[in-house]
Amino acid sequence: MTRSKQLLGAVSSIALVAFSATPALAEGTTAGQDIVNNVSVTYDVGGVTQGAVVDSDTFTVDRKVNVTVAEVGNDTTEVAPGQLQAAIKFEVTNDSNDTVDFNLSADQSSAADDFDISNVKFYVDNGDGIFNPADDLEVTYLDEMAADETRTVFIVGDIPTGVTTGQTSDVALVADAHAADGTAGALGAELANTAGANTAGVDTVLADGAGDVDAAGDGDFSDTDTYVVAAADVTVVKSSRIISDPVNGATNPKAIPGAVVEYCIVVSNAAGSATATDVLVNDVLPADVTYDAGFGIFVNGNATCESGVAGGSYNATDNEVDGALNDIPAATSLSLYFRTTIN
Repeated sequence: MTRSKQLLGAVSSIALVAFSATPALAEGTTAGQDIVNNVSVTYDVGGVTQGAVVDSDTFTVDRKVNVTVAEVGNDTTEVAPGQLQAAIKFEVTNDSNDTVDFNLSADQSSAADDFDISNVKFYVDNGDGIFNPADDLEVTYLDEMAADETRTVFIVGDIPTGVTTGQTSDVALVADAHAADGTAGALGAELANTAGANTAGVDTVLADGAGDVDAAGDGDFSDTDTYVVAAADVTVVKSSRIISDPVNGATNPKAIPGAVVEYCIVVSNAAGSATATDVLVNDVLPADVTYDAGFGIFVNGNATCESGVAGGSYNATDNEVDGALNDIPAATSLSLYFRTTIN
């Protein structure tokens, strides 16, 4: 009896232990997956191999929730006063180890900017990277985002009409993690850390970092783009000069009946402004003058109403001169000029 105990004690020091298992915790292992660790112990007694002793341990991988939001572009987006559906672009990436829904919101709480956008909407890009409301999908949340999946999201809003060049609006996209239920079309409950000790089921750990307007570990992330107003500062100056009169000809002519008067309309865009486009000039003539069809209308002249090219039109019904000018960049002037005769 004593000898048997001694032999068993002796072989216990040479028992072989064999493990068969998957890695206990690998980064990116899917939440809900069971990790099984099997152990087998073999040993001899008196030189005779005994039956193996086996056991196993199983635990379930918990949900690690992480998300990043990244503005795409140059951190600023140039807009014009009154612009509708001005879009800024972000990429939202599900860095979790599980499928997650993400609720979307726009944060405009910055006290450092000058205005807020209105009529805010969210669209998911169709894959071309260009906002187009006709083929991009309007959403309020990102549904059933798989682990490591990235989607491009546009924030779209309207710019107030009264803003001026250089004014800014900071808008942050916030993506907040919600549970995915495996079916499309419904936003799940907002995810929160599982309290207390680890449970046998799928616990939740919020592992997100701190974004522009959110804190670390709160289940969401944010990044900011800034709308910057680039307005055209357009002014117009209309002047006239007497070309000739029936008495003095072209020498010191006076504004008497029969005199030829040249009207000069100069449209200027101030330095530092956005380019003015689709510039149209409409000039209704007074009843005391008659349009000089022989001279015609010249457009895209310089600031002194010279070097223009023939263009524009005269509407006899409305007694109106109309003309389109080229785009006018900052610190540039273009002109339209024509002649009339004093009745």
